[in-house]
Amino acid sequence: MNNLDSYPPILRQQNNQQQNPYEPNDTIEDSDPIPTIDLKCLEHKNLDEACKEWGLFRLINHGVPITLLEQLQDLTKQLFSLSFESKQEACNESPIKYFWGTPALTPSGTAITKGPQNINWVEGFDVPLCQLSNFQHQLPSLESIRLLLMEYATHLLRIATTLFEAMVKNLELNLKTTKSYLSENNGNIRVYRYPPTDVGWGMEVHTDSSVLSILNPDDHVSGLQVLKDDQWLTVKPVSNTLVVNLGDMMQAISSDRYKSVSHRVKVEKDIERISLCYFVFPGEDVVIESNKYKPFTYNEFRAQVQQDIKTLGNKVGLSRFQKKQG
Repeated sequence: MNNLDSYPPILRQQNNQQQNPYEPNDTIEDSDPIPTIDLKCLEHKNLDEACKEWGLFRLINHGVPITLLEQLQDLTKQLFSLSFESKQEACNESPIKYFWGTPALTPSGTAITKGPQNINWVEGFDVPLCQLSNFQHQLPSLESIRLLLMEYATHLLRIATTLFEAMVKNLELNLKTTKSYLSENNGNIRVYRYPPTDVGWGMEVHTDSSVLSILNPDDHVSGLQVLKDDQWLTVKPVSNTLVVNLGDMMQAISSDRYKSVSHRVKVEKDIERISLCYFVFPGEDVVIESNKYKPFTYNEFRAQVQQDIKTLGNKVGLSRFQKKQG
Protein backbone atom coordinates (compact mmCIF):
# COMPACT_ATOMS: atom_id res chain seq x y z
CA MET A 1 0.00 0.00 0.00
CA ASN A 2 1.18 3.52 -0.81
CA ASN A 3 1.97 5.26 2.50
CA LEU A 4 -0.14 8.21 1.33
CA ASP A 5 -3.20 5.94 1.43
CA SER A 6 -2.74 5.53 5.17
CA TYR A 7 -3.35 9.24 5.75
CA PRO A 8 -6.84 10.74 6.07
CA PRO A 9 -7.81 12.25 2.69
CA ILE A 10 -7.78 15.82 3.97
CA LEU A 11 -4.16 15.39 5.09
CA ARG A 12 -3.07 14.09 1.69
CA GLN A 13 -3.89 17.40 0.05
CA GLN A 14 -1.03 19.74 0.78
CA ASN A 15 -2.95 22.88 -0.10
CA ASN A 16 -0.41 25.66 -0.41
CA GLN A 17 -3.15 28.23 0.04
CA GLN A 18 -3.51 27.20 3.67
CA GLN A 19 -1.85 29.84 5.79
CA ASN A 20 0.18 29.03 8.85
CA PRO A 21 -1.61 30.80 11.73
CA TYR A 22 1.69 31.68 13.42
CA GLU A 23 4.72 33.52 12.19
CA PRO A 24 7.04 30.89 10.65
CA ASN A 25 10.14 32.75 11.82
CA ASP A 26 9.23 33.40 15.43
CA THR A 27 12.22 32.94 17.69
CA ILE A 28 13.07 29.34 18.56
CA GLU A 29 16.01 28.72 20.83
CA ASP A 30 18.45 26.05 19.62
CA SER A 31 19.39 25.07 23.15
CA ASP A 32 17.21 22.81 25.28
CA PRO A 33 17.10 24.14 28.86
CA ILE A 34 14.05 22.06 29.79
CA PRO A 35 14.35 21.10 33.50
CA THR A 36 14.93 17.44 34.31
CA ILE A 37 13.28 15.67 37.25
CA ASP A 38 14.54 12.33 38.57
CA LEU A 39 11.55 10.31 39.77
CA LYS A 40 13.75 7.79 41.57
CA CYS A 41 15.43 10.51 43.65
CA LEU A 42 12.65 13.09 43.67
CA GLU A 43 13.83 16.49 44.86
CA HIS A 44 10.74 18.43 45.91
CA LYS A 45 12.48 21.81 45.53
CA ASN A 46 13.48 21.10 41.93
CA LEU A 47 9.97 19.87 41.12
CA ASP A 48 8.44 22.99 42.68
CA GLU A 49 10.66 25.29 40.62
CA ALA A 50 9.91 23.43 37.39
CA CYS A 51 6.16 23.67 38.03
CA LYS A 52 6.29 27.37 38.87
CA GLU A 53 8.72 28.51 36.19
CA TRP A 54 7.98 26.12 33.34
CA GLY A 55 4.88 24.02 33.86
CA LEU A 56 6.83 21.29 32.08
CA PHE A 57 9.80 19.00 32.70
CA ARG A 58 11.62 15.98 31.37
CA LEU A 59 11.31 12.88 33.57
CA ILE A 60 14.12 10.37 34.00
CA ASN A 61 14.31 7.13 36.02
CA HIS A 62 10.53 6.87 35.63
CA GLY A 63 10.41 3.09 36.00
CA VAL A 64 8.64 2.33 32.71
CA PRO A 65 10.59 -0.49 31.00
CA ILE A 66 12.31 0.79 27.87
CA THR A 67 11.19 -2.37 26.07
CA LEU A 68 7.57 -1.36 26.72
CA LEU A 69 8.18 2.15 25.37
CA GLU A 70 9.84 0.75 22.25
CA GLN A 71 7.09 -1.81 21.68
CA LEU A 72 4.45 0.90 21.94
CA GLN A 73 6.25 3.07 19.40
CA ASP A 74 6.68 0.13 16.99
CA LEU A 75 3.07 -1.04 17.28
CA THR A 76 1.81 2.52 16.91
CA LYS A 77 3.70 2.88 13.63
CA GLN A 78 2.21 -0.40 12.40
CA LEU A 79 -1.27 0.73 13.35
CA PHE A 80 -0.98 4.06 11.57
CA SER A 81 0.44 2.41 8.45
CA LEU A 82 -2.92 0.68 7.81
CA SER A 83 -5.21 2.23 5.24
CA PHE A 84 -7.35 5.16 6.33
CA GLU A 85 -10.50 3.20 5.54
CA SER A 86 -9.53 0.20 7.67
CA LYS A 87 -8.71 2.39 10.67
CA GLN A 88 -11.97 4.27 10.30
CA GLU A 89 -14.01 1.09 9.99
CA ALA A 90 -12.27 -0.63 12.89
CA CYS A 91 -13.28 2.15 15.31
CA ASN A 92 -16.91 2.49 14.25
CA GLU A 93 -18.24 0.34 17.10
CA SER A 94 -15.23 0.60 19.39
CA PRO A 95 -14.58 2.60 22.60
CA ILE A 96 -11.32 3.60 20.86
CA LYS A 97 -12.04 6.63 18.67
CA TYR A 98 -10.14 7.50 15.49
CA PHE A 99 -9.81 11.20 14.69
CA TRP A 100 -7.95 13.52 12.32
CA GLY A 101 -7.62 17.21 11.53
CA THR A 102 -8.33 18.29 15.12
CA PRO A 103 -7.52 17.01 18.63
CA ALA A 104 -10.74 18.55 20.01
CA LEU A 105 -13.27 15.80 20.73
CA THR A 106 -16.54 15.52 22.63
CA PRO A 107 -16.72 12.91 25.45
CA SER A 108 -18.27 10.50 22.91
CA GLY A 109 -15.29 10.94 20.58
CA THR A 110 -16.90 13.19 17.97
CA ALA A 111 -14.55 15.77 16.50
CA ILE A 112 -15.36 19.41 17.24
CA THR A 113 -14.62 20.98 13.88
CA LYS A 114 -13.56 24.59 13.42
CA GLY A 115 -13.63 24.82 9.62
CA PRO A 116 -11.22 23.73 6.86
CA GLN A 117 -8.97 26.74 7.38
CA ASN A 118 -8.07 25.46 10.87
CA ILE A 119 -6.97 21.93 10.01
CA ASN A 120 -4.36 20.50 12.37
CA TRP A 121 -1.92 18.16 10.65
CA VAL A 122 -2.60 15.24 12.97
CA GLU A 123 -4.42 11.93 13.13
CA GLY A 124 -4.83 9.83 16.22
CA PHE A 125 -6.64 7.35 18.41
CA ASP A 126 -8.35 8.33 21.65
CA VAL A 127 -8.23 5.48 24.15
CA PRO A 128 -10.44 5.68 27.29
CA LEU A 129 -8.50 3.71 29.88
CA CYS A 130 -11.52 2.72 31.96
CA GLN A 131 -12.83 0.64 29.05
CA LEU A 132 -9.59 -1.02 27.94
CA SER A 133 -10.17 -4.26 29.82
CA ASN A 134 -13.81 -4.63 28.73
CA PHE A 135 -13.44 -5.49 25.07
CA GLN A 136 -11.29 -7.33 22.56
CA HIS A 137 -10.60 -5.81 19.18
CA GLN A 138 -10.88 -7.67 15.88
CA LEU A 139 -8.15 -5.61 14.22
CA PRO A 140 -4.88 -7.31 15.30
CA SER A 141 -2.90 -4.06 15.51
CA LEU A 142 -5.49 -2.43 17.76
CA GLU A 143 -5.79 -5.52 19.94
CA SER A 144 -2.01 -5.71 20.37
CA ILE A 145 -1.72 -2.07 21.33
CA ARG A 146 -4.73 -2.39 23.67
CA LEU A 147 -2.92 -5.04 25.69
CA LEU A 148 0.27 -2.99 25.89
CA LEU A 149 -1.62 0.14 26.90
CA MET A 150 -3.18 -1.69 29.85
CA GLU A 151 0.33 -2.31 31.20
CA TYR A 152 1.51 1.17 30.26
CA ALA A 153 -1.44 2.88 31.97
CA THR A 154 -0.55 1.21 35.28
CA HIS A 155 2.91 2.76 35.15
CA LEU A 156 1.58 6.18 34.21
CA LEU A 157 -0.97 6.28 37.02
CA ARG A 158 1.85 5.41 39.42
CA ILE A 159 3.97 8.26 38.02
CA ALA A 160 1.10 10.75 38.03
CA THR A 161 0.21 9.86 41.64
CA THR A 162 3.81 10.24 42.85
CA LEU A 163 4.21 13.62 41.14
CA PHE A 164 0.82 14.98 42.16
CA GLU A 165 1.27 14.01 45.81
CA ALA A 166 4.67 15.76 45.81
CA MET A 167 3.09 18.87 44.24
CA VAL A 168 0.28 18.90 46.82
CA LYS A 169 2.88 18.70 49.59
CA ASN A 170 4.91 21.54 48.06
CA LEU A 171 1.79 23.69 47.78
CA GLU A 172 0.69 22.78 51.33
CA LEU A 173 -2.79 21.95 50.11
CA ASN A 174 -5.27 20.31 52.43
CA LEU A 175 -6.97 17.88 50.06
CA LYS A 176 -9.15 15.17 51.58
CA THR A 177 -7.84 12.66 49.06
CA THR A 178 -5.55 12.94 46.08
CA LYS A 179 -7.16 9.96 44.37
CA SER A 180 -10.29 11.85 43.28
CA TYR A 181 -8.11 14.41 41.48
CA LEU A 182 -6.52 11.66 39.38
CA SER A 183 -9.60 9.77 38.27
CA GLU A 184 -8.96 6.41 36.64
CA ASN A 185 -12.40 6.68 35.04
CA ASN A 186 -11.45 9.93 33.31
CA GLY A 187 -7.93 9.05 32.21
CA ASN A 188 -7.16 8.54 28.56
CA ILE A 189 -4.26 8.00 26.20
CA ARG A 190 -3.98 9.72 22.85
CA VAL A 191 -1.85 8.10 20.16
CA TYR A 192 -0.77 10.68 17.57
CA ARG A 193 0.77 10.70 14.12
CA TYR A 194 1.86 13.92 12.46
CA PRO A 195 2.23 13.48 8.67
CA PRO A 196 4.99 15.51 7.00
CA THR A 197 3.95 18.87 5.55
CA ASP A 198 5.17 22.43 5.14
CA VAL A 199 1.78 24.15 5.16
CA GLY A 200 0.40 23.79 8.68
CA TRP A 201 0.86 22.94 12.36
CA GLY A 202 0.46 19.54 13.95
CA MET A 203 -1.36 21.29 16.77
CA GLU A 204 -2.06 24.97 17.27
CA VAL A 205 -1.05 26.79 20.44
CA HIS A 206 -3.04 25.47 23.38
CA THR A 207 -2.94 24.42 27.02
CA ASP A 208 -4.09 21.00 28.18
CA SER A 209 -7.25 20.75 30.29
CA SER A 210 -5.76 17.94 32.40
CA VAL A 211 -4.19 17.83 35.84
CA LEU A 212 -1.09 16.29 34.29
CA SER A 213 -0.17 15.15 30.80
CA ILE A 214 2.65 12.63 30.34
CA LEU A 215 4.15 12.37 26.87
CA ASN A 216 6.09 9.47 25.39
CA PRO A 217 7.64 11.40 22.49
CA ASP A 218 9.24 10.21 19.29
CA ASP A 219 12.87 9.31 20.06
CA HIS A 220 14.16 10.73 16.81
CA VAL A 221 11.88 13.52 15.56
CA SER A 222 11.27 16.74 17.49
CA GLY A 223 8.05 18.70 17.24
CA LEU A 224 6.83 19.78 20.68
CA GLN A 225 7.46 23.48 21.34
CA VAL A 226 6.75 25.32 24.60
CA LEU A 227 6.34 29.00 25.37
CA LYS A 228 8.77 30.35 27.97
CA ASP A 229 9.31 34.06 28.60
CA ASP A 230 7.68 34.94 25.26
CA GLN A 231 10.02 32.64 23.32
CA TRP A 232 9.25 29.29 21.73
CA LEU A 233 11.61 26.49 22.73
CA THR A 234 11.83 23.14 20.99
CA VAL A 235 11.80 20.13 23.32
CA LYS A 236 14.44 17.87 21.85
CA PRO A 237 13.92 14.08 21.79
CA VAL A 238 15.88 12.19 24.45
CA SER A 239 15.69 8.40 24.53
CA ASN A 240 14.04 6.68 27.52
CA THR A 241 12.61 9.88 28.96
CA LEU A 242 9.06 11.13 29.38
CA VAL A 243 7.88 14.73 29.16
CA VAL A 244 5.40 15.92 31.79
CA ASN A 245 3.38 19.09 31.43
CA LEU A 246 0.90 20.63 33.82
CA GLY A 247 -2.64 21.32 32.64
CA ASP A 248 -5.38 23.79 33.47
CA MET A 249 -6.74 21.72 36.36
CA MET A 250 -3.35 21.78 38.09
CA GLN A 251 -3.05 25.54 37.62
CA ALA A 252 -6.51 26.01 39.17
CA ILE A 253 -5.83 23.59 42.05
CA SER A 254 -2.62 25.52 42.81
CA SER A 255 -4.35 28.93 42.62
CA ASP A 256 -2.02 29.91 39.77
CA ARG A 257 1.17 29.15 41.68
CA TYR A 258 1.85 26.45 39.10
CA LYS A 259 1.35 27.11 35.42
CA SER A 260 -0.48 25.29 32.66
CA VAL A 261 2.09 25.62 29.90
CA SER A 262 1.22 26.88 26.41
CA HIS A 263 2.56 24.56 23.75
CA ARG A 264 2.19 23.60 20.10
CA VAL A 265 3.42 20.92 17.72
CA LYS A 266 5.53 21.74 14.69
CA VAL A 267 5.43 19.31 11.76
CA GLU A 268 8.52 18.30 9.83
CA LYS A 269 8.55 18.74 6.07
CA ASP A 270 9.94 15.33 5.14
CA ILE A 271 9.35 12.93 8.02
CA GLU A 272 6.36 11.93 10.13
CA ARG A 273 6.34 11.95 13.92
CA ILE A 274 4.70 9.55 16.41
CA SER A 275 3.88 10.25 20.05
CA LEU A 276 1.67 8.93 22.86
CA CYS A 277 0.24 11.12 25.59
CA TYR A 278 -1.50 10.16 28.82
CA PHE A 279 -3.98 12.66 30.25
CA VAL A 280 -5.30 12.44 33.80
CA PHE A 281 -8.25 14.50 35.05
CA PRO A 282 -10.21 14.97 38.28
CA GLY A 283 -13.40 13.01 38.76
CA GLU A 284 -16.13 14.74 36.75
CA ASP A 285 -17.99 15.96 39.84
CA VAL A 286 -14.99 16.84 42.00
CA VAL A 287 -15.25 20.55 42.85
CA ILE A 288 -12.06 22.52 42.19
CA GLU A 289 -11.79 25.20 44.86
CA SER A 290 -9.29 28.02 44.58
CA ASN A 291 -8.84 31.61 45.71
CA LYS A 292 -8.36 32.59 42.04
CA TYR A 293 -11.37 30.85 40.49
CA LYS A 294 -15.04 30.29 41.18
CA PRO A 295 -15.73 26.70 42.31
CA PHE A 296 -16.21 24.44 39.30
CA THR A 297 -16.08 20.79 38.32
CA TYR A 298 -14.06 19.32 35.48
CA ASN A 299 -17.37 18.40 33.85
CA GLU A 300 -18.36 22.08 33.80
CA PHE A 301 -14.95 23.13 32.54
CA ARG A 302 -14.99 20.60 29.70
CA ALA A 303 -18.50 21.65 28.63
CA GLN A 304 -17.44 25.32 28.55
CA VAL A 305 -14.32 24.54 26.50
CA GLN A 306 -16.36 22.59 23.95
CA GLN A 307 -18.94 25.37 23.72
CA ASP A 308 -16.24 27.99 23.14
CA ILE A 309 -14.57 25.93 20.42
CA LYS A 310 -17.91 25.50 18.64
CA THR A 311 -18.94 29.15 18.87
CA LEU A 312 -15.64 31.05 18.90
CA GLY A 313 -13.34 28.62 17.14
CA ASN A 314 -10.91 28.39 20.04
CA LYS A 315 -10.59 27.39 23.68
CA VAL A 316 -10.88 30.20 26.25
CA GLY A 317 -10.08 28.03 29.28
CA LEU A 318 -9.53 29.10 32.87
CA SER A 319 -10.27 32.79 32.36
CA ARG A 320 -13.95 31.80 32.04
CA PHE A 321 -13.89 30.81 35.72
CA GLN A 322 -11.80 33.60 37.23
CA LYS A 323 -13.19 35.38 40.26
CA LYS A 324 -14.10 39.00 39.70
CA GLN A 325 -11.68 41.43 41.28
CA GLY A 326 -12.84 43.95 43.83
